[in-house]
Amino acid sequence: MAIDASEIQKVAHLARLSIDDSQVDTTANTISRILELVDQMQTVNTDNVEPMAHPLDATQRLREDVVSEENNREQLQSCAPAVEDGLFLVPKVIE
Repeated sequence: MAIDASEIQKVAHLARLSIDDSQVDTTANTISRILELVDQMQTVNTDNVEPMAHPLDATQRLREDVVSEENNREQLQSCAPAVEDGLFLVPKVIE
């Protein structure tokens, strides 16, 4: 699939991208080569290939959820200008 310069300029305009006139042909050639590669990859037979989430079948090691710090809420909120029911009160900024 070949992309020409007019299509590059049209897409650049729609995407609000600025491409110099000197770069339009280079960009068109680069995108055309990428699209040719995609076309080539779509011809590969993948009927017997199972989809995978990770190429190394890695598993995530999970740690036990253990409380490691004590509750210092009152101490931390003691310097706050306004607190209610353990929550910081802030001024309303959106009407």
